[in-house]
Amino acid sequence: MSDASLTFDVPFVLGMMRLSDSYELSDPVRLADWLEARLDEGLTWFDHADIYGKRSGEILFGQALKQRPALKSRVKVVTKADIVLPALDSSRFGVKHYDTSASYLGSAIDASLSRLGVERLDHFLLHRPDPLMDVEATARALDDAIDAGKIGAAGVSNFLPEQWRRLQRGMQHRLEAHQLQLSLARPAPLFDGLFDALLNDGQTPMAWSPLGGGSVFEDILGSALTHLAQEAGVSRAGLALAWLRRIPGNPVPVIGTLKDKRLRALAQEGPLNIDRVTWFALLEEARSQRVA
Repeated sequence: MSDASLTFDVPFVLGMMRLSDSYELSDPVRLADWLEARLDEGLTWFDHADIYGKRSGEILFGQALKQRPALKSRVKVVTKADIVLPALDSSRFGVKHYDTSASYLGSAIDASLSRLGVERLDHFLLHRPDPLMDVEATARALDDAIDAGKIGAAGVSNFLPEQWRRLQRGMQHRLEAHQLQLSLARPAPLFDGLFDALLNDGQTPMAWSPLGGGSVFEDILGSALTHLAQEAGVSRAGLALAWLRRIPGNPVPVIGTLKDKRLRALAQEGPLNIDRVTWFALLEEARSQRVA
C-alpha cells in the first residue's frame, strides 16, 4: 500500500532543474525565503536530479535548508539518478552513459541525501532506462533503500512498459511514480498505450515539460489557448495545466519556472476545471487534426 505522505496533494510539483542558473536564488538565505514562501502557499513538493547543475542544484537546496532547519520537516523531495554526464565520467572516454548498478545507485542515494540535507528522499526515480541494467541487482538496491528508510518510494522516468515491468518483477516494493513527457504539445502517450500502461500498473504520473518548453503558446494552439483563456479569465499556462489535470489518473505537472509571481498565479488557478468539449477542442488544435 502507498504511504499517504507520498501522494501529490498539490496543483504542481516545483522543478529544480534551473535552480543553479538562478542568480536571485544563488544565496542560501534568499533561497530559504523562497522555499518558505512556496511552502506557505501549499507547494510542498520539489523535483531534483543529481545531474541538475552538475549536482549544484541539490547542494544549493541543502544549503538553504541548513539556513532554516525548520523547513526540513515541511519539504517533500523527489530526485533522480543513473545518468552520468561526460564531465562526471572518470573513465578515459568521458562519455555520457547510464549506470543502474547497485553500487552506483547506493552511492547516488547517499550522495543526494547528503547534498539535500534531508533524512529521506520521498521519491527516488531511475532517470532513464539503462539497456545494461542487471534487473535483480537494481531491484534489490531499490528495495534495500526503501527498507532502510533512505527513500520513501521508488519510481522511474522515461521508461517504456516492458522496461519498468522487468524491474518491477524483481522488486518486493511497488514502483510508485513515473515521470513522462506529457503536455498539449506532446499528447502521444495518451494514444500509444504508455499512459494507460502506467495507470494499469499503479504508477502515479508526473508530467515533465507540461507546457512543452513554451511551445504550447505558439502557432494555432497558442491562439486557441489565448482565446479560451481570455474567455475563462485565466492565464494560458493555467488553462494548459488544467487540460493535463483533466486526464484520468490526475497527472501532476512538474513546473520549471522559479518566478514568485508566476508560481502564485498558477497555484491560484490550480482548482480550474475544464469540460470535456473544451479538452477535445484543445486536443484538436494541438494535433492539427480532427478527432477521428
